[in-house]
Amino acid sequence: MMEAPVSESARKARIAIAVFFFLSGFGFATWASRIPSLQAKLHLNEAELGGVLFAMPAGLMATLPLTGFLLRRFSSRYIMLAGALMFNTMMCLIGLVNETWQFAAVLFCFGSSRNLMNISANAQSIAVQALYPKSIIASLHGIWSIAGFSAAALGALLVNFNVLPDWHFAAVSICLSALAIYFFRDTVQQLPAAHERKQSFALPQRSMLGFGFICFAAMACEGTMYDWSAIYLKKAVGTTKEVATAGYAVYMVAMTLGRFLGDKVANAIGVKGLLRNCGILVFSGLLIAALLPYTITTYLGFIMVGFGVSCVVPMVFAMAGKVKGMSGGPAIAAVSTVGYFGFLIVPPVVGFVAEAFSLQWSFALMSLLGLLVIWMVTNLREQ
Repeated sequence: MMEAPVSESARKARIAIAVFFFLSGFGFATWASRIPSLQAKLHLNEAELGGVLFAMPAGLMATLPLTGFLLRRFSSRYIMLAGALMFNTMMCLIGLVNETWQFAAVLFCFGSSRNLMNISANAQSIAVQALYPKSIIASLHGIWSIAGFSAAALGALLVNFNVLPDWHFAAVSICLSALAIYFFRDTVQQLPAAHERKQSFALPQRSMLGFGFICFAAMACEGTMYDWSAIYLKKAVGTTKEVATAGYAVYMVAMTLGRFLGDKVANAIGVKGLLRNCGILVFSGLLIAALLPYTITTYLGFIMVGFGVSCVVPMVFAMAGKVKGMSGGPAIAAVSTVGYFGFLIVPPVVGFVAEAFSLQWSFALMSLLGLLVIWMVTNLREQ
């Protein structure tokens, strides 16, 4: 049976939301690529920098309830645009800070605006997905990853040419803001349900907890790989610094490829089937890295983990957006509230376990998160 043709407005909406995912990834990686420059500018040691950097996730977590509240009152497209413009403004201000307290304050607002933009962009992606007969949502997150690679490469180039962070951030902020304003016109008018607009702050529904725990497991694995993959290769496997850095790159490439392949797999075997296989890959990959601490086997394990975590969050967001009685934006905010705790809390726990036992034990314990994904997905009810 032939599929119904996709309308021109649907194609434009897909391009528009892809642009917002791109500017989110590009903006975040732009700032991250200049952290060493900012550390040197403000004369911060590692401990001081770590304390200041915590301001960004603090701002993100603090505004999750506010984001859910706004998405129950207004269309996600307006919140996404406002968040994008605030995000770019804060990025520009980061380059102008001269004191540590200013750095922390701007990073708090940077995290808050990023949360407004990302949650509403994911809500928009659910609205765009509804315009297509097949899954397209994982590829949007792939675009985020491609944007991150591009911004990191640009950042390295500008550092090589001694371009100051303030000029770098200002130029990127202006370009990304112009893109946001131009493509806003093609975004979807996504209004919350009438009963939600009457609410102020609402607790997450029980139906959201399963989705939240799956995201918790996936984001915990992502955070662990971001913070510990290179260290694991260097200390547990005994590789050189270059080989350790390449191991992290291998993981990132696998995750990016997985996001572009995820929609095809979901269309072929279903979203729950895809998520079960993701859990299997995460469990097997981390366990291989823990039990066989050699360069090739650890690389293989990291590739499996990259493919495993690649599609979990976008697919869970898409499933959560279909829950009856709750529109996409508030649903994603509720799921993210649980999921982000995994990203923030679990990586430090890896360090505590490694200090008490070893990094191999840490990664072996993290592999159980893959089993949690499998178990939670198996018990999810179809919406």
